[in-house]
Amino acid sequence: MQDTYIFREIPSQRPNTPILDRIDVPAQLRTLPEEDLPQLARELRAFLLWSVGQTGGHFGAGLGVLELTVALHYVFNTPEDRLVWDVGHQAYPHKILTGRREQMGSIRRKDGLAGFPKRAESEYDTFGVGHSSTSISAALGMAIAARMQNTGRKSIAVIGDGAMTAGMAFEALNHAGHLHADMLVILNDNDMSISRNVGGLSNYFAKLLASRTYNQVRDSSKKVLKSTPHLMALAKKTEEHFKGMIAPGTLFEELGFNYIGPIDGHDLPLLVETLENIRELDGPQFLHVVTTKGKGFAPAEADPIGYHAINKIEPVPPSKPEPVKPKQAKPKYANVFGQWLCDAAEQDERVVGITPAMCEGSDLLAFSERFPDRYFDVAIAEQHAVTLAAGLACDGAKPVVAIYSTFLQRGYDQLIHDVAIQDLDVLFAIDRAGLVGEDGPTHAGAFDISYLRCIPKMVVMTPSDENETRQLLHTGLQYHGPAAVRYPRGTGPGAEIQQTLTALPLGKGRVVREGTRVAILNFGTLLGSALEAADSLNATVADMRFVKPLDESLVLELAEQHDLLVTLEENVVAGGAGSAVTECLNKREVMLPVLQLGLPDRFVDHGKHGELLKECGLDPEGIRSAIASRIDRLGNAALTAIK
Repeated sequence: MQDTYIFREIPSQRPNTPILDRIDVPAQLRTLPEEDLPQLARELRAFLLWSVGQTGGHFGAGLGVLELTVALHYVFNTPEDRLVWDVGHQAYPHKILTGRREQMGSIRRKDGLAGFPKRAESEYDTFGVGHSSTSISAALGMAIAARMQNTGRKSIAVIGDGAMTAGMAFEALNHAGHLHADMLVILNDNDMSISRNVGGLSNYFAKLLASRTYNQVRDSSKKVLKSTPHLMALAKKTEEHFKGMIAPGTLFEELGFNYIGPIDGHDLPLLVETLENIRELDGPQFLHVVTTKGKGFAPAEADPIGYHAINKIEPVPPSKPEPVKPKQAKPKYANVFGQWLCDAAEQDERVVGITPAMCEGSDLLAFSERFPDRYFDVAIAEQHAVTLAAGLACDGAKPVVAIYSTFLQRGYDQLIHDVAIQDLDVLFAIDRAGLVGEDGPTHAGAFDISYLRCIPKMVVMTPSDENETRQLLHTGLQYHGPAAVRYPRGTGPGAEIQQTLTALPLGKGRVVREGTRVAILNFGTLLGSALEAADSLNATVADMRFVKPLDESLVLELAEQHDLLVTLEENVVAGGAGSAVTECLNKREVMLPVLQLGLPDRFVDHGKHGELLKECGLDPEGIRSAIASRIDRLGNAALTAIK
């Protein structure tokens, strides 16, 4: 492994980077002599550490693929050759080398660089990502297009080993091998989950397997032996056994790929030589590189999970003020869920927790330690997570699927066919509902109310604070059939959490403020904003709690007593909770104006959560303004008194 400068703290001042400063586009990188590349990598690592320290953001994954990123842009003719990143949080070094170095201070901020590759941002971002395991399919599509257009350009997919746990990746590998596609798949194995077979002998054989001489002999032998099938079969078996002794690539060979590796993913000269050899080969190639997440930053190497992303490093004031007794930190909604699941499992031995690779994010660590036999992390396999839960429910278990809203979209078919049609007792704890801030539209939970409420037998709950989240999770667990509780990222208003678990009446909301003329029907955690807007309008506010079954009696009662109904949700308006209210009124032939407030009919870009709510008109002033504007348009003199 090459000597790599190890940082032990994040630089507070912008580092001196004379070589990196000359690289604005990869074409300039390709003019460097190869002996300058290790120094460029050191400068790139220092700059990455400093820039992320200034802004916060994804961290460890980018450090792990830094040498690989340099080698890829050095060897391949990007952007003509298509480089596709999987997941995308590993793409910060790629952004720095592709003309966005001076914009890194804006990353994940409103109107700044996205935290993931984004086609509209750069021609070097060939495919927008956010979810995992998409890179091979996308790169295969690009390889097919290159074949159709006879361009000769290369397609390269860089996929992390975690993303290889999703079935979609293997579906794409199988298809690529069948088509004999001219593409390269690079497995970034940053946890040694496939093999620890890295060393001098492994690297030597990897170079041999990637060499043009070996592959020319291999192809010539196939042609000679084609007329003698039994010898052809023997030769193929011999080659597989030979590779099996030095590399774990037999599976990929069987899928039709020429497997090369594993090699050290931090050895730049080795990476460049291997990639140069592979570039000259035709057909599907598979390169296995082993890297260290957080490479070059000692704390991140020691704690890759903790340093997956970091917050902005705030400067230390010159003189420290007197210490102030810290306030007790409010729990995040994920913490409320994690504690509830432990409590539920303590009371009911049938409770099982399932997550698709989101143990820490969903706060399941304590549950996994206390109830290891009832905890299942299925890796990045959302479809399997849902059907696994269905199978457990068939035989009497009470499975709880902890899943982000945007990831549940991937298991939607299973949710309908395997859970809902069979009316199975599966509870979905849907984290990251609504806007998620800096991660942007790929991670926003903007659609779950719309795609859940149209499913027969599905109960959909929208708690407004931490205690309601706990009690509605318990309500969903007691319900016979599929149920979902959606809650946002981050902390709530600080409501007192009742430790006693109480099932709330199914499909019943509550009035939390009495007013006149206008009634705001709130679905979810925008209740505080609704109440603030209502104070200036003297409006009624109802915390609806349930999208399905909807509290129709409360809707009709409010419709009878008010001149305007306003629905409020952190979900798209199209097909959301507001649509449920209008459908209820139409069914009962109640003619009353309804103002539906929610997320707009577009993808909301990244930024701080509060900034995005204001942009969408879902902050208190935006809500008040929208109601006042609707009153003006109604032209009802009787309503003007409330303005």
